[in-house]
Amino acid sequence: MTKRYIKPARQGLVVRQPQNGQPLPQEGAWVDWSGHWIRRKAEGSIVEATPAATPKAKPNGAALKQKEAD
Repeated sequence: MTKRYIKPARQGLVVRQPQNGQPLPQEGAWVDWSGHWIRRKAEGSIVEATPAATPKAKPNGAALKQKEAD
């Protein structure tokens, strides 16, 4: 089964997840692509989206000093 990142098609729309009945988060979520989501997409309740980029951790000062010492 494939996974896709989806979110509700418009702000305030409540779309339930079939496995637990909880609302799909407004910012979106990774889901197992199934017949349920295919039907929701066909009716216009969800859209495929791009997940928000998570910032990469910046190296701390100690790591930089260690590299300079080498």
